[in-house]
Amino acid sequence: MTDSVINRLVAQAPSPGHHISFFRLGGIETVELTDFHARAGRLALWLRELGIGRGDRIGILAANCLEWMLLDLAAIRLGAVSVGFDPAKFDTDTGLCERYRLSVLFTDGAPTAPGSRSLGEVGPAAERPRPGEVLEPIVYSPDDVLSLKLTSGSTGEPKTLTAGVGSVDDDLRAVQEMFAHGADDNLLVFLPLSVVQQRYWTYSALRWGHDVTICTYESAFPALRLIRPTVVMGVPGFFESARKHIQARMGDAAGGDEDGARRDAVRQLFGDRIRYLWTGSAPAAAGTLRFFTDAGLPIFEGYGLNETCIVAKNHPGAHREGSVGRVLPGKQVLLDAEGVIHVRAEHPVCRGYEQAPPGVSERVFAADGTVRTNDIGRLDEDGFLYIHGRADDVIVLDNGRKIAVRPLEEHMKISPAIEECVVFCPTQTHLVAVVSPAVEPVGPAEEQAIAEQLARTNAAFGADEQIRYVVVAHPGFGVENGLLTSQLKPRRGRIHDTYRSRIHDNQGSIHAVRD
Repeated sequence: MTDSVINRLVAQAPSPGHHISFFRLGGIETVELTDFHARAGRLALWLRELGIGRGDRIGILAANCLEWMLLDLAAIRLGAVSVGFDPAKFDTDTGLCERYRLSVLFTDGAPTAPGSRSLGEVGPAAERPRPGEVLEPIVYSPDDVLSLKLTSGSTGEPKTLTAGVGSVDDDLRAVQEMFAHGADDNLLVFLPLSVVQQRYWTYSALRWGHDVTICTYESAFPALRLIRPTVVMGVPGFFESARKHIQARMGDAAGGDEDGARRDAVRQLFGDRIRYLWTGSAPAAAGTLRFFTDAGLPIFEGYGLNETCIVAKNHPGAHREGSVGRVLPGKQVLLDAEGVIHVRAEHPVCRGYEQAPPGVSERVFAADGTVRTNDIGRLDEDGFLYIHGRADDVIVLDNGRKIAVRPLEEHMKISPAIEECVVFCPTQTHLVAVVSPAVEPVGPAEEQAIAEQLARTNAAFGADEQIRYVVVAHPGFGVENGLLTSQLKPRRGRIHDTYRSRIHDNQGSIHAVRD
């Protein structure tokens, strides 16, 4: 693996002149990448003193911070396996060390559980000089495990995957070929570092020489204004919120020049250096993609799963509206008779879930690692991939008609009053939408806006696709109440369970169709 990005991170210090930064509301902490790499090496020596060696698992339960990435890079330097936990979903008292076979769990909370330690130990350990101590060289093969990945758990308990080095290498090289991140770039990362792909951008900075800035989701907008990134790595929910924020700033300032007002508002929020925006993880609304592109900020949608990592990506020079891009080198998309997407990779992420009940892995993974995604899609004549929805999200009515709910949900979300929408079919005879409002509390004006959007959506679709009524969620969908994943995707099962009685009852707070 002479071209392995991961082996390069182990064997060679980065070029000088580039930085990793952490933005917090109180200021920015910045470290040159050469120093960061050296600190990770000293931290790896300290971890070795704790008895951690190659293949041992290091858990990290913390919000985004530089110490998070220091631990992750130290694990790579040591040959250990990092396991990231989203603080919104886990705590130290849930038996994480035993359940995931961790040698140690670092947390930014109280380290009260057996096997846990304070994240506060990481910084001093990384700074402490260690003259004469050296790390034995680690060389990875493509099948070696770099990290454990936990699925979002949107349909139950998170499942565990082992992320192979070959898969990570393939994705990093493909992304660099598409986007050519270089010396003038600063990539902003605010999604949880517990998601392996969010750590990719630090690996990229170390390998190809550019800046990277990390912050939390809550501080993303202030960070944009201050650091002026060239690339923003986000999800559709973030960009939809940004669009509404920009539209509110525009107000009546257009003075007949709506395009000019939009570009000014976009620059005020995102700065004046954006080269492109990256979105993935969930379907993005066509209107949101068009909004940013028309404002001079090209936004590129892609597609992937935890089980496959990046499968396809639009990028400069190969971008087709409505698609999620061409399939990456080393990946192959196969469509079965029902249009369900299967993904085969030269280096699969893994070949099954770890410690899964009998039959669970077999429903997703073939023996060679090919993944049944459960997404329905098609490939056009030029190799661009289009996603039409989830196989589970195709509702079969009692008349035999199949309804794909995603287009209905996206149409409902056109309204500024609706943040998120999920459509259900409680009795196989009619559709019901549960919407998360953009503004709370919901007053008469917001109710009217939702009702008007319901009428517009029903007018745009056929007789079998009519939404009979809308349930307005209170409180709205959020990560903190378990109705969104950490990547802001709706947890359909939990939403249905939470609003089951109102979905089946068209009285109360449900908005009926208005003529």
